[in-house]
Amino acid sequence: MMLAPHALFLRRWLLQEGTRLFRRKASGSMVLTATLRLPSHANIERDLVRTSSVEYFSTSCVNCAKSRELKGKRDISEKKLTRYFVDHRRVSLTGGKGGKGASTFHSEPRKEFGGPDGGNGGDGGTIIIKVDQQIKSLSLVEPLYRGMDGESGGSKNCYGRNAAHTYIRVPLGTIVKEDGTVVADLSKHGQEYVAAFGGTGGKGNRFFLSNENRAPTKATPGEHGQERVLHLELRTMAHAGMVGFPNAGKSSLLRAISNAKPAVAAYPFTTLNPHVGIVQYQDHEQVAVADIPGIIQGAHRNRGLGISFLRHIERCRFLLFVLDLSGPDPWAQLQDLRFELEQYETGLSKRPQAIVGNKIDLPEARANLSALQSRVPQRIIPVSALTGHNVEELILHLRELYDGYLQTEESAGGQPVRW
Repeated sequence: MMLAPHALFLRRWLLQEGTRLFRRKASGSMVLTATLRLPSHANIERDLVRTSSVEYFSTSCVNCAKSRELKGKRDISEKKLTRYFVDHRRVSLTGGKGGKGASTFHSEPRKEFGGPDGGNGGDGGTIIIKVDQQIKSLSLVEPLYRGMDGESGGSKNCYGRNAAHTYIRVPLGTIVKEDGTVVADLSKHGQEYVAAFGGTGGKGNRFFLSNENRAPTKATPGEHGQERVLHLELRTMAHAGMVGFPNAGKSSLLRAISNAKPAVAAYPFTTLNPHVGIVQYQDHEQVAVADIPGIIQGAHRNRGLGISFLRHIERCRFLLFVLDLSGPDPWAQLQDLRFELEQYETGLSKRPQAIVGNKIDLPEARANLSALQSRVPQRIIPVSALTGHNVEELILHLRELYDGYLQTEESAGGQPVRW
């Protein structure tokens, strides 16, 4: 059925006017009622179209689609959101392979013996360990790295492109070990250490051109990159390390003095990985405090969580012995902790330290605090991580230990670690 010319004109004109109006309204789907002005030559009844309805008119396919509700994101537990501090990493490195050389001959009209023109391959990428003072942990270091391969050579004496280097960014004070031997001590910002060299690119047949051999066909493949297994360790994990038995309230205390959010629960061994919190002062100094997972009796024999966490304590400049005042014999806890540290490394328990009595808000803690003070001559700071009682005194004492650490390092000619 053929439509009249004026009907086709009216349909086209309605579509243009509707599109213009909806673009002005910037609306996707609506009901529009408007008075449309028709041209004078349109041969239709004006009264029929004076009030014209365009229902659910849309200019895009997305707006025509059915309305769909956004799916809500699943709630992630605080324990999964927690970022762990990593102070040791085993890394396997493989340098990039060199590109292979090309074996080609020059081809050109009216030039019968063009000769070899195969180019050399590019060198493989080198893996470099670089110090970045903005990085504080080895958590971003992957366990496996492989350098990029070089490009192969081409005809017309085209050499392959050398592969780009791969950089591994590590914090200040990173020690690189291979088979137990220190091969690099990275202590300056921007310092680099070449961990694995890339392979050399292969030679094209142009390289083997000589007076004796005018048409060589030999081309060599690229060499494989260097393969190494290195251990990265941080010399200083944090300024202060919290040492205590499981469920002594170390994680709760770290929450009270810093913005760190380690997992807290009413069962022992809640913390299985070390956490580092930053205590900030008004003069913009920052003291890093590490929450070391709890140790038990016999930890120096690799019992419980074992030697791996004693190694974390070794990388702290001064110690905070956190005792549970609600438990029986808190002085025995202090003796056992010092014994485990001394058995692991001689002199570790004699580093600058502070004794913190936690859970002072519990009823039985008052009596244990008096008994502890009578048996231990050192200063004891009673705090409550739950209520925040006496936390300010602990923060001030932390600053005293930190200032003493700075003076000791500067007098010895060393460079103290600042967070």
